[in-house]
Amino acid sequence: MAAMCLLHAHAQMPQPPEIAARAYLLVDVTANQVLAELDADKPVEPASLTKLMSAYLVFDALKSKKITLQQTMPVSERAWKMPGSRMFIDPKMKVPVEDLVKGMIVQSGNDATMALAEGVGGTAEHFVQMMNAQAKVLGMKSTGYKNPEGLTEAGHITTARDLSILASRLVQDFPDYVGYYAIKKYRYPGTPTANESNRNLLLFRDPSVDGLKTGHTEAAGFCLIATAKREAPGVGPRRLLSIVLGASSENARATESQKLLNWGYTAFDAVKLFEANQAVVSPSVWKGRSNVVKLGRSQAIVVAVPAGAASRIQTQAARPEPLVAPMVRGQVLGALKVTLDQQPLVDVPLTVLETVEQAGVLGRAWDAVRLWVK
Repeated sequence: MAAMCLLHAHAQMPQPPEIAARAYLLVDVTANQVLAELDADKPVEPASLTKLMSAYLVFDALKSKKITLQQTMPVSERAWKMPGSRMFIDPKMKVPVEDLVKGMIVQSGNDATMALAEGVGGTAEHFVQMMNAQAKVLGMKSTGYKNPEGLTEAGHITTARDLSILASRLVQDFPDYVGYYAIKKYRYPGTPTANESNRNLLLFRDPSVDGLKTGHTEAAGFCLIATAKREAPGVGPRRLLSIVLGASSENARATESQKLLNWGYTAFDAVKLFEANQAVVSPSVWKGRSNVVKLGRSQAIVVAVPAGAASRIQTQAARPEPLVAPMVRGQVLGALKVTLDQQPLVDVPLTVLETVEQAGVLGRAWDAVRLWVK
């Protein structure tokens, strides 16, 4: 899987509000654009935001049927003795995977996370190797994991930008499982009732918020990755993702995240330029069974622009010349260059929508001659 490449805007952009945090990032996931950032590449301690990568690997194991939600996993002494947030499980229990997932996500349980890490990875150490390998695959260049749960450890670091890649991919790659992040209350039978509320306060304050994860250690401060989905005219559901790191309290991280999300939805409009699988351009092809190739995207092409600026967008397709078959569906071939007021806004990679096979020997020979004359 290729890393998600977030598109940076260059045109004149609205100024974000003052956000009381050490670092933040606001991403329009639907448009794949960064809307605002502060110190997004500064190394930080991820605290329990680490559990997003642990969840990524657990969801991947569920999706590929290596484990099931119904199967039970043992609770080791090591998992039982984990300090910090817990779901309160112990070695006498065999806990269903689904409950461990809820314990890890809703209660941010370090014990649940360790039990899952050992269950999926064999050992916690091997699971950490898997986490670091997955970070590389996703293109998280500044992240190093030392444990599955996020307790402070030398070299256990990430950045707001890397967290945005991980959170966006988690939502996109596992639509069947991200619903767990919207659960407001959960506790395992026989464990304390006082421990049942999700620490993401925005789930209780804003009906459009459906995730994602909180984190807190002394070193990291109070952190929150929040995702929201609101209807956008002409586009449909529009997802924003805010990352607020190093706020001063549990309430502050929620308030500052809410401020960032509301600003993103009001300061920027989402504009759909092309439908999913719609040909943006159909340039000529040489030496192919078809003499044109359709270029577009498998998802709708949506861009985020300052509110009211939609009429000032211009687009131009850029592609290599000459285009010579074969070309495979999904292959990246050129880009849609989007400008606003003649200033670059974003470049959206275009892909081949339908495979173009190579022509037979005669067709290829004839096109070779025509290319040579050209």
